[in-house]
Amino acid sequence: MSSTKKTVLVTGSGGLIGSECARALAGEGWSVIGVDNDMRQQFFGPAGTTRPVVESLIATVPGYRHHDLDIRNRQAVRDLFAAERPEFIIHTAAQPSHDRAASIPYDDFDVNALGTMNMLVAARDYTKDSPFCFTSTNKVYGDRPNYLPLKELEKRWDYDGGLDGIDESMSVDQCLHSIFGASKVAADVMCQEFGRYFQMPVGIFRGGCLTGPQHSAVELHGYLVYIVICAMSGKEYQIYGYKGKQVRDQIHSRDVASLFLEFHKAPRCGEVYNLGGGRANSISILETIDILGAMGYPLKYTYKDTNRTGDHICYISDLSKIHSHFPNWKQRYDLPRILDEIVAARRDAVK
Repeated sequence: MSSTKKTVLVTGSGGLIGSECARALAGEGWSVIGVDNDMRQQFFGPAGTTRPVVESLIATVPGYRHHDLDIRNRQAVRDLFAAERPEFIIHTAAQPSHDRAASIPYDDFDVNALGTMNMLVAARDYTKDSPFCFTSTNKVYGDRPNYLPLKELEKRWDYDGGLDGIDESMSVDQCLHSIFGASKVAADVMCQEFGRYFQMPVGIFRGGCLTGPQHSAVELHGYLVYIVICAMSGKEYQIYGYKGKQVRDQIHSRDVASLFLEFHKAPRCGEVYNLGGGRANSISILETIDILGAMGYPLKYTYKDTNRTGDHICYISDLSKIHSHFPNWKQRYDLPRILDEIVAARRDAVK
């Protein structure tokens, strides 16, 4: 490793955002330390494993060094920070499933809240001035977005009264979150507190639907890639409630990685950002089915009238604050490009 290279520490480096960040920063000349112990396979079974992605990073990314480390292990996290003193931290490791959390509440909280606390304290003690990006979630808002005035259109729900999207002023309090959402609230607020109390450059990014072709998608996590997998393989897809008109805004993992690099250039202490594709990249399940059908991949699906507990009816991110703070950041991936890339990757995978 060249002593002139800056070092970035990426937790969850085998996941969608972590692996994208590892590749992007290595391409910018950074030395990348990846942390991932494949708990995703434990959460979701063999289909959710991150192992192939980690093996690919080790084999193909110059300057990438891997640690099979559990972020719940406080001393191991401290030892890593003490040894490496990273100039940049990207913390994406998590139990990421809204639904799975209910059956594994200890694991969910220990990874999401305790693991984040371990990262923050180690960062404070060894690399206090290093920018720190935390991938939070829009689930910190619980089901509060469902109480906004909504209107039902032919293929989607939308906000009534001209609201373009949800900004960071929405309350995270006194609503139904899911166990996952609550553990991420704990981590989110603690990141804000370390940023403000200790004046650490911590950015909190409340992600909506973060997506990309390398997503190890399963039924309970990774909506867009999973529905593409179902359509292309002939597997039946299950729609849960809201007439299939529920809306999410999609953002490509490369656009997330490029935003994190912008935060490194101009960090702020304890700042919160809603991060998604915005209105232009918003899509409902029914609209997704139509697009996939037009691409030659009709989807077989069944419908259950009961929605997932705490699920959003319509969630579109207001990106005004991000664009205000990071005027050089631009989204490179619109919805057609995102879907084309996911479909092409799945087609290649089965050849």
